Amino acid sequence: LQLVESGGGLVQPGGSLRLSCAVSGFTLHYYTIGWFRQGPGKEREGVACSTSGGDTVYVDSVKGRFTISRDNAKNTVYLQMNSLKPDDTAVYYCALNPKLYSDDCSSDDMIHWGKGTLVTVSS
Repeated sequence: LQLVESGGGLVQPGGSLRLSCAVSGFTLHYYTIGWFRQGPGKEREGVACSTSGGDTVYVDSVKGRFTISRDNAKNTVYLQMNSLKPDDTAVYYCALNPKLYSDDCSSDDMIHWGKGTLVTVSS
């Protein structure tokens, strides 16, 4: 199993980025997958989650700005990030819950993790 994130970089406040997470070794359609982040001096937090049942969940701080989506045919999950703020600066990780048909999004349930991609929001 491998999760590989891409799409991070430097962006000005108010800008947009789209992160991608390519999954190999699992058929994404049957699993819950999420995006997490860890900013400098901060604890890791869940950002967005796409459940196997088709629901999406967001942390309050990104609601209305970030959108998680998946392309099951490509086995890839995306995080579209708009109206970025300096507080969004972090390493962003995708993570997968390997329990078939589970809808649990907590980090404790995410057994498989990518190596992360850095997003820096700065002028």
